Amino acid sequence: MSEFAEDPWFDDDAGRLVRPYTVSNGRTQPTAKMDLLSMVMTTGQVSHRRLDIDHAQALSLCHQPISVAEVAAHMRLPATVTKILLSDLVDVGAVATRAPSPTADPTDTPLLETLLDGLQRRL
Repeated sequence: MSEFAEDPWFDDDAGRLVRPYTVSNGRTQPTAKMDLLSMVMTTGQVSHRRLDIDHAQALSLCHQPISVAEVAAHMRLPATVTKILLSDLVDVGAVATRAPSPTADPTDTPLLETLLDGLQRRL
């Protein structure tokens, strides 16, 4: 059974029943700058009850530091849509972001393979 079994907008066979452009309200660019390795974490300043279902679901994943890539994998959304949801949460003060270490090399093959392996194990 899927981790989204209780989600009315997810079907185990069909996947998400709501298209990604609907989740992002048609937007194609996030307002906050972040990449796949950026870390996000809840600030505790905004209640889940004040958010729509997708924003609340993203926020619930951020109780511990988590990368944008991991949030996208858990939510089964494209990275761009996930960045838009997370940037909305940044804008209202619900999450804080931290860029990856400046010494991190975005072409570091072992790091990327480790990240890919971890994401594949979660799916």
